[in-house]
Amino acid sequence: MSLISRLSARLQNHPKRVVFPEGSDPRIIQAARQFATRKLGIPILLGDRQRIKIAAARLNISLDGIRLLEPERADELLSYAEKIASIQRYGSIKLSGDPRELAMNPNYFGCMMVATSAADAIVTGATATSASGIRAILQTFPRQAGVKTVSSMLILESEDNTKLGSDGVLFLSDCAVVPEPTADQLADIAVTTAGLASHLSGQTPRVAMLGYSTHSPNAGVGSIQRVKAATELARRKAIELGIAAEIDGEMQVDAALDSFIAEAKEVGGSVAGKANVLIFPDLNSGNIAAKMVQVVARIPAYGQILTGLERPAAEISRGASAHDILGTTVIVAAQAVDRSYLYPTEAPRKS
Repeated sequence: MSLISRLSARLQNHPKRVVFPEGSDPRIIQAARQFATRKLGIPILLGDRQRIKIAAARLNISLDGIRLLEPERADELLSYAEKIASIQRYGSIKLSGDPRELAMNPNYFGCMMVATSAADAIVTGATATSASGIRAILQTFPRQAGVKTVSSMLILESEDNTKLGSDGVLFLSDCAVVPEPTADQLADIAVTTAGLASHLSGQTPRVAMLGYSTHSPNAGVGSIQRVKAATELARRKAIELGIAAEIDGEMQVDAALDSFIAEAKEVGGSVAGKANVLIFPDLNSGNIAAKMVQVVARIPAYGQILTGLERPAAEISRGASAHDILGTTVIVAAQAVDRSYLYPTEAPRKS
């Protein structure tokens, strides 16, 4: 059974509310219909109610079980504006603009819904204004305790589950947020990705900190030294945060994923050849690798899932299909479910 199928089965017992700021986008409406039909929770579409209804009618899609909400006419508008004003006064991130106007913006309104527990997760980024979506999230959602860095995770799932990660699932990070991470930031990225991978899969994360060499004692290039330092920091941080994970690096991607190559290169340990989490040294390598494998191998991809935040959020690609959006929605909704409910009889397992 695929990861999305497993998580969907759990969500039917623990349904969640997911808000979509771009509610009139046809792909969003299609994904919301599937989410509601499968009884995974309640989709909340933000935007002009009439535009959403017209778009749904053109697709011959029923809006039964889907909530429509216009931010500028919502009862919550005033309270959300007050909360934004409070963030402006006391928050650590600069948030400029009139609070009421910001609250009427669907992205900020959606974030306030999640922040005040009126929704459980947010999925944004489907349109050309996606930058405003992630900006609103970063400005309004608090960080996880002990974590300073927000990053992103892309989930690949192969039909041939014998050749990729664990049960065909591979977690990639960071592919969308931090251009040139420091060693401390890389450690944060590794640990938050590992924690979420464990939450979603029920398996022990085997984290490979990637580089162009593997355990090279003579690698003096700054980028490799940074990955080495990040590996040690991540191991310590995982222990401090109580995250059970196997972390190794620096490591070439072929040695991380292929046990035959790992053995040929004499790379041992619990991660080599069995990695299910890949941490890239910078955004260039992560973004290029993620997009290339999607295009060349045609492997389904879900995300980007934002990590390091207290609330579940995703920024999807403008090129995402309705199928991609549905999978991403299932993931962030499952992220909002306590792990003990997702895997009630299982401890993190190695496989």
